[in-house]
Amino acid sequence: MTVTHITAVMRPEFPLLQPDTSIRSAAAALVKARTAAAPVVGEDGRLVGLLTQKDCFRSALHASYYREWTGRVEDHMSRDIITLHPQDDLIRAAEMFLLHPHRVFPVCDAGTVLGMVHRSDVLSELIRLG
Repeated sequence: MTVTHITAVMRPEFPLLQPDTSIRSAAAALVKARTAAAPVVGEDGRLVGLLTQKDCFRSALHASYYREWTGRVEDHMSRDIITLHPQDDLIRAAEMFLLHPHRVFPVCDAGTVLGMVHRSDVLSELIRLG
């Protein structure tokens, strides 16, 4: 098998969220982008968290009942983020998806998010290669 770096399958365009973004705006951004997760970056542009669609469900359910959205991204995001490096290969990404229940991993270099690798894209590439 040829070495395929994850940059070949990563998505370079994705919503980028701030910790103080309203959870409603963030949830809408995820839905509009049709993505399972988005990185959250601090004022310096470095990764500080990850917000998933699942993280937005409690607020969405609350809003559907009370007709009021409350909270910010920083209230719901995951802070312990597993990332991949642009030099990681496809096999490493596949192994990470086997080890963790995530649908998406940010691809970072020195804390800067370069792209997002989706489980479905890795599987698609493995099928294509196999």
